[in-house]
Amino acid sequence: MAGVSLKCGDCGALLKSVEEAQEHAELTSHSNFSESTEAVLNLVCSACGKPCRSKTETDLHTKRTGHTEFVDKTEEATKPINLEAPKVPMDVDEPTSSGGQPEVCCEEMVAPEVDAKLLEELEGMGFPKARATRALHFSGNTSLEAAVNWVVEHGKDPDVDEMPLVPANTKLEAPKPALTPEEVKQKAAELRERARKKKEEEERRMEREREKERIRVGKELLEAKRIEEDNERKRIMALRKAEKEEERRAREKIRQKLEEDKAERRRKLGLPPEDPATSKPAAPAPVEEKKSSLPIRPATKAEQMRECLRSLKQAHKDDDAKVKRAFQTLLTYIGNVAKTPSEEKFRKIRLSNQTFQDRVGALEGGIRFLELCGFEKIEAGEFLFLAREKVEMSVLNSAGSELNSAINNPFFGVL
Repeated sequence: MAGVSLKCGDCGALLKSVEEAQEHAELTSHSNFSESTEAVLNLVCSACGKPCRSKTETDLHTKRTGHTEFVDKTEEATKPINLEAPKVPMDVDEPTSSGGQPEVCCEEMVAPEVDAKLLEELEGMGFPKARATRALHFSGNTSLEAAVNWVVEHGKDPDVDEMPLVPANTKLEAPKPALTPEEVKQKAAELRERARKKKEEEERRMEREREKERIRVGKELLEAKRIEEDNERKRIMALRKAEKEEERRAREKIRQKLEEDKAERRRKLGLPPEDPATSKPAAPAPVEEKKSSLPIRPATKAEQMRECLRSLKQAHKDDDAKVKRAFQTLLTYIGNVAKTPSEEKFRKIRLSNQTFQDRVGALEGGIRFLELCGFEKIEAGEFLFLAREKVEMSVLNSAGSELNSAINNPFFGVL
């Protein structure tokens, strides 16, 4: 079946003839056309006078404006489209080119004729002449309201302020009678009020969307903060548990030392040894066997740091001031890196520095502790350096916690 219309594949517009398709292509730069069996209608909205050429356009117009009443003004039956370009009759009197072929001149394009009264009223409302002419032309040149509606719908088009062009022989239907000045003012006020309400509704909708986004972001921040607080609380509980275990082991060692001193004094005084039945019974064997049967897990980084600090204190147990000064110096190094990891001067230590040697380097375990924190020897062992990409805040936090525990716990390193 031959097509009765042409359909633009870029925007979906239905066109009645090849001439209309050519005009549409010149106005919009669209070039994708195909035959369609859908008839081109002329349905005019009863409320605003907007012309629609297909059922699709009427549905879209109803969705945008809520208008549902349309008048069918289709004047002629649909005819099959002839896709062949119209032949131009040759006139023997026409000028010919040097090859003997008639010269084909381009069709003259002029600005479309629109109702002068409506154009004047639109210009009086503040619209540029080109935009007002384009609005009247593409709204059917029927009414002021239809033209303003077209401007509202197409106000963001890139060519909205370009003067439209049509073939010189294009004729328009007679426009409807113009409105009186009072009606023009009333219509203009109604249109401005409608545009204002539409803008306010859009602003309210955007505000609701922004409020929903703020609430969502707030919830995510609160959840992240809760997770962070839970992790911090678990870390503190684990640290306190380790400190209590350290204190218990220190008290047990002190108690054993007191028992040994007591037995030594009884021996020197010639007293018989204390009855073992009166002393505190040793831990039951099954418990020891159960402990010994547990699988041995590798020491964590924090445990290695704790053992390193304990070895340092035990190696210099006769000089508590030197040990405490070493712990505080290590805490300063770690704290500077944690606060400003981008500063290279905090991540590079010269091993030959006399102050470093007196406070940390000469003590057993001092350099080992810094290596556990990520420092590495470079330049033939002249410097300790912590690369920026190897800075791990979790390791530095663990090191700070272990140093604080070693400084503040009086029983640290007794075992």
